[in-house]
Amino acid sequence: MSIKAEDYITRRPSRKIWVGSVPVGGDAPIAVQSMTNTNTLDVDETVKQVQALADAGADIVRVSVPSMDAAESFGQIKSRVDVPLVADIHFDYKIALRVAELGVDCLRINPGNIGREDRIKAVVDAARFHNIPIRIGVNAGSLEKDLQKKYGEPTPDALVESAMRHVEILDRLNFPNFKLSLKASDVFMAVAAYRKIANLIDQPLHLGITEAGGFRSGTVKSAVGLGMLLMDGIGDTLRVSLAADPVEEVKVGYDILKSLKLRSKGINFIACPSCSRQNFDVIKTMNELETRLEDISTPMDVAVIGCVVNGPGEAKEVDVGLTGGTPNNLVYIDGKPVSKLQNTNLVDELEATIRAQALRKQQAEANLIAKVEA
Repeated sequence: MSIKAEDYITRRPSRKIWVGSVPVGGDAPIAVQSMTNTNTLDVDETVKQVQALADAGADIVRVSVPSMDAAESFGQIKSRVDVPLVADIHFDYKIALRVAELGVDCLRINPGNIGREDRIKAVVDAARFHNIPIRIGVNAGSLEKDLQKKYGEPTPDALVESAMRHVEILDRLNFPNFKLSLKASDVFMAVAAYRKIANLIDQPLHLGITEAGGFRSGTVKSAVGLGMLLMDGIGDTLRVSLAADPVEEVKVGYDILKSLKLRSKGINFIACPSCSRQNFDVIKTMNELETRLEDISTPMDVAVIGCVVNGPGEAKEVDVGLTGGTPNNLVYIDGKPVSKLQNTNLVDELEATIRAQALRKQQAEANLIAKVEA
């Protein structure tokens, strides 16, 4: 399709930092993150989940490190995975120092929460020495007591004031290599806070609607809140926080970005909700295709439309399109009708067609890269 994200979205200018091999901010693509929910002391299970998140497309994975024993486990986990890892640390600065030695890619730690100035400086010095960025993470559920008293309850201004306290510490220590998040479970509060902080600092912003809820409600709340910010051009990384399998967070994150044409990974399905005009079972077909084709990472648009009212128009704008028809359904590739399919074995044949098109697109991209490099 001809519409592009830049036709409607102007990204907020921000400083580029690096989380391991992943660029964050500047002109880098918006990164998708998630977090493990395994016991970090269980190295095998945590490695398994990190790998599952990476396979789903996570650019960065956060791991909770609540103790020195967990820090040692983190080191083992880090040595067995390729995706950049963020260590989530609260209060104990010695844990931050240890994971820095063990190769962490980013420290999620609020400078103001780790005690005396010398301890803060020790962490910042370690981060500087190892070229590790810090993520400041402010949450409406854990505001400082004096801010709770001052504002009476969490507010956007309270979140921003809390954030700027931590920012000022890093500024004083001449450490600009950080990103920041301002999370709340209330959409309006989070959006207002991010909009305000976006004009106060030039570091990358990590987006999230924290504690958004279960899979369905959390997906909706996150899509609304993150969508508002992304349309404003705000956001350099994001996490969709769901009370669900963390792999689903990654999938939803990509779906949000794909809907705004900010990232393109895997198949973008266009499907009708189905009605009595449908010539095949659209819902069943879509459920099977989404499950079967999750492994495809090639960016593709696929339309599955049950009848000829909107089907041909949609099919002509995508890589692969299926339009319901009588007596046969019509398949389009690159906007041109190429074959007819009966309802018998419809999903099997359509899957094969989509996979073949994905392979052709991969080969074409590889040839283009080879030609440019030559």
